[in-house]
Amino acid sequence: MGEKMTGEEWRTFVSAGTRTGKLATVRADGSPHLAPIWFVLDGDDFVFNTGANTVKGRNLARDGRATLCVDDERMPYSFAVLSGRARLSEDLDAMRHWATVIAARYVDEELAETYGARNAVPGELLVRVAIEKVVSEARVAE
Repeated sequence: MGEKMTGEEWRTFVSAGTRTGKLATVRADGSPHLAPIWFVLDGDDFVFNTGANTVKGRNLARDGRATLCVDDERMPYSFAVLSGRARLSEDLDAMRHWATVIAARYVDEELAETYGARNAVPGELLVRVAIEKVVSEARVAE
């Protein structure tokens, strides 16, 4: 049986390598919407970009509740689930900065600026979710 991660442990876990997150938002009819995202932690927030007209962008503009699941699908399996409320910004300078930081986690360093510029344009959103609740467990199958 696994064990609950400490704050330092889950932060290290979700920030390791190129793990993507699975973001859940609330549709207008109350049903869940799930989408994979690139993200980074910034203090007590997780940060990502999305289009304003995507399902997740529209959901977050209407109802800011969001939950991010990050997991390790290899034995002995671990996960962290981060929940909170989103704050949306259309500030292109801040968006470019964070889009570049996020891209640097997932693509070769020389491509990060290109991705940052591509993802910081009108119609895109910078999303910061203030983490209010964490459920995490390490080594679930041990």
